[in-house]
Amino acid sequence: MTHVTATQQQHTVNGLDMDILCDTIDAISNEPSLGKCKFRATNQWHGGSKNASSIGDFYAAGQEHTHKQKYVFQADEPTMLAGVDDAANPVEYLLHALAACVTTSMVAHAAVRGIHIESLESELEGDIDLNGFLGLDADVAKGYSDIRVTFKVEADATAEQLRELAEFSPVYKTISQGANVDIKVEQQ
Repeated sequence: MTHVTATQQQHTVNGLDMDILCDTIDAISNEPSLGKCKFRATNQWHGGSKNASSIGDFYAAGQEHTHKQKYVFQADEPTMLAGVDDAANPVEYLLHALAACVTTSMVAHAAVRGIHIESLESELEGDIDLNGFLGLDADVAKGYSDIRVTFKVEADATAEQLRELAEFSPVYKTISQGANVDIKVEQQ
């Protein structure tokens, strides 16, 4: 699909500006160190099970960047876990992060391959046994044991081609393969 603006002709596929995306791919291909990124969040407890994370800046393409606005994500727990249910809980945000990242990865990688996506939606469901989280059974995992993701996609590609594009998702890879997490606590 091609859109014409008053100042330039812009080539888009799946709603993505292909000139920008291809320029980014070319720049990182020519200088791999530009692909090194650091994303950041700060979090503050607001009493009970409420807390909020703020996202404002990140490092990418060899320099610091600031988002056009600060993003704040409120978190709480349902009442059965002594929360007041004023926001999604952290494990629900993890499902959101997974869905959003796989969707973005699928759309972007499809665009680069010339695959046009007309519609895309997903449903996610994850299993957690609270016996692990509550410390009632040391043999039970404290997090998700299984997550199921179902995509419904209308595109000019096969389901298998689209499934392969999901493999590019950083969040999917982090959840399925793990990441080193170093937790440090400083007394104030």
